[in-house]
Amino acid sequence: MSLLDGWWDDFFFGLLTVLQVFAVALAIAVALGLLGASAKLSNSRLLRALAQVYTVVFRGAPELLVLLLFYFGMALTLTWFVQLFDPSVKFIDLPPFWAGSIAIGLIVGAYMTETFRGAFLGVDRGHIEAARALSLNPYQVFWYVRVPQMWRLALPNFGNHMLSIMKDTALISIIGLEEILFVAKMANSVVHRPFLLYVTVAMIYLAMTTVITLVVGQLEVRANRHLRGTR
Repeated sequence: MSLLDGWWDDFFFGLLTVLQVFAVALAIAVALGLLGASAKLSNSRLLRALAQVYTVVFRGAPELLVLLLFYFGMALTLTWFVQLFDPSVKFIDLPPFWAGSIAIGLIVGAYMTETFRGAFLGVDRGHIEAARALSLNPYQVFWYVRVPQMWRLALPNFGNHMLSIMKDTALISIIGLEEILFVAKMANSVVHRPFLLYVTVAMIYLAMTTVITLVVGQLEVRANRHLRGTR
């Protein structure tokens, strides 16, 4: 491992970048998943159609292709929009961090939409009717009755989506974000030990996904603790 001396700081900061991308993409995916699931279960035909288009497009397109299209497409769109107000602007480069985080959030959010939709459908209708009978408004019914029960049902698949987000962060190196895979590529151009470097990256990702798996396992135990006495 002495070959990596001088690169550990770069790997550390690359890891911090991965964690930041993971946090932003997870927040976006959860928000889009809840919005998409709510739209698919709404009475509005337009909202259901929009949510269906969203899930079909982002679940059907290759993730790397979505990332590239979003990165270059958003840069062109931003440039066009700014030029409407300032023609002197030549080109606006979208930061790889935000392009990658948003793209991953959009992709995984499409999968979360279906996970949350199925979990919402699994909530006991009797509990919802009881909440309405207690004069809870729709907002209170959603957040205090439906979401807590949906969360318990969605947790197993939600953990898989978290793992997908973590692994997808490796894709962002292709658009120039200096995360751990990007650092490994740079280090390889100097030390010429690709196997050692990529195994190091693999071990880092394995450590992070193991932590996620353990955390989700504890969340499942906590979410299902009220069921222990009924078994």
